[in-house]
Amino acid sequence: TTMAGFTMCPDCQREYDDPADRRFHAQPNACPACGPQLSLSGPGGTPWPGWPTTLDHVRWVGDESIAQAAAALSSDAILAIKGVGGYHLSVDATSTRAVAELRRRKARDDKPFAVMVPDLDRARELVELTDVGAEVLGSARRPIVLAPRRATGWVAPGVAPGLAELGIMLPYSPLHHRLMATVGRPLVMTSGNLSDEPIAHTDGDAVDRLSPLVDGIVAHDRPIHIRCDDSVVRTRDDWTQVLRRSRGYAPEPIRLPSPAPRPLLALGAELKSTVAVAKDTMVVASHHLGDLEHLSTYRSFLQAIDHLRHLCGVTPELVAHDLHPEYLSTKLAGELDLPAVAVQHHHAHVASCLVDHGRTGPVLGVAFDGLGYGTDGTLWGGEFLVADLVGSERVGHLAPVVLPGGTAAIRQPWRMAVAWLADACGSGVAADVGSRLDPRAGTLVSLLGGPRPSMPVTTSVGRLFDAVGAMVCGRTTVSYEGQAAIELEALAASMPPGGVDPYPVALTTFGGRAVMDPAPLVAAVVADLADGRPPPEVASAFHEGVAAATVRLAIRLATARGMSTVALTGGVFQNARLSTLIEDGLHGCRLEVLVHRVVPPNDGGISIGQAAVAAARSGP
Repeated sequence: TTMAGFTMCPDCQREYDDPADRRFHAQPNACPACGPQLSLSGPGGTPWPGWPTTLDHVRWVGDESIAQAAAALSSDAILAIKGVGGYHLSVDATSTRAVAELRRRKARDDKPFAVMVPDLDRARELVELTDVGAEVLGSARRPIVLAPRRATGWVAPGVAPGLAELGIMLPYSPLHHRLMATVGRPLVMTSGNLSDEPIAHTDGDAVDRLSPLVDGIVAHDRPIHIRCDDSVVRTRDDWTQVLRRSRGYAPEPIRLPSPAPRPLLALGAELKSTVAVAKDTMVVASHHLGDLEHLSTYRSFLQAIDHLRHLCGVTPELVAHDLHPEYLSTKLAGELDLPAVAVQHHHAHVASCLVDHGRTGPVLGVAFDGLGYGTDGTLWGGEFLVADLVGSERVGHLAPVVLPGGTAAIRQPWRMAVAWLADACGSGVAADVGSRLDPRAGTLVSLLGGPRPSMPVTTSVGRLFDAVGAMVCGRTTVSYEGQAAIELEALAASMPPGGVDPYPVALTTFGGRAVMDPAPLVAAVVADLADGRPPPEVASAFHEGVAAATVRLAIRLATARGMSTVALTGGVFQNARLSTLIEDGLHGCRLEVLVHRVVPPNDGGISIGQAAVAAARSGP
């Protein structure tokens, strides 16, 4: 936010000009007379219901706005509330009706909402917090902290349906503090937008876009200069892993292991987009931008590039980008009059993990994610790479499978289930089991049995999780990225790690590379479900199987190459259960394991990895 538009009153100006005053040259110096003012209005700037007719304005109601807003929230109203980086949509988190109505208006079917609570004591009533979790939650960064839900902690079921974790945050602006103290109960605080749009951050945009979604707008007249979503973190043992790097973390500089001899711009990926600039020994990444397939997000992407260049004083002399020819970021790189450095998606993932630890490599990188464009033109996503900051060699991968319908298979995991069933069990089982998931499965099986030149193939571990999530959880379509995999992990949470035997996964060789073939695992899932094995056990055995196979293959490849360090990266490693199983297995064989901490393991870290690779390649 900015105070540039406020004129100090005589008292504040005197303090500002006095070197002996503690407010000397304090840029946000203000008081009730000349500082920001609270406001409350109905949607579209209309008068708040019950507004005294004797008043000649509809806003700037000061302290009364807090009391009125608190009363409205307690009566199941939906309010837009202005924060530091944008507007939130807020409801009473304990009201089933209010949460359901917010989902309906926001067009957000299942994606979890974050919950704001007044203090740590109330947070501990809802989630299980470690000492590190409590410290991070209460820190000045004020992120959303993902933590295991308490069975006794009541929030409406629709806040985070089907999940074992809840995202908790504490107040981080004066308006939040005053509102939470008055309401006295947990509040949903979710981004002020329709699903997939950028968060509203200007007052005019909030009135235009949020008015159809809310019953009122709680605001102040301090402008927000740059929109910035809340950061999301998970605490693990005695350290923190950043999953969405935004407010409180960005644009904090990160040291490059290999300095950039020329200033550069890195354009990131298509999903969970960030951009970055690098100069000398530092890389500075933007806040989380979102998915570039939406026009409004692309405009924010362009704004973020200009903002970072101005903020850091960087005039790029080269640009780094993804290999995918259809990414909008790749196309922008081609339009810039700069030398371009193309960086393969999973190499960028591994490089981002190296940056996180101040390393240059080489390491054995295990990069598991949804999809990334490979050097052979296919869609990778289950990769074992020998990599440093300069280059990478693909030495292993998940067995390839068709991606039926292309991107439709991402939105409809039943398609991936049918594809894996056909490979693992044959067309008869695929048609039988698949038809219980979707009536179109028989037609798809017929297509898979014939010529399929137009069907892309993928080695994606994320899509394997989708397939098993469809079979075990019944999640045939998703309303947000990774939903099937997240629900599969939540289902396994009731089982202790190591509590079941892992499903089998075959390790083979093809084309000189090691292949991890999960066909036996998929067949075991089908057989156990048919025999009535409890779904939590099936979900747990699946995680154990993927982890055990990954550890076996990583050890085999690291030993063959004389390597002692493994880097785990990619969006699949947001799965805490899988990550812990693999880390423990590798540690047990005395391998050093690098995992993400400050740089997100998902595509939010791609721009940082691209910058590191471009810097290393352009070095002396």
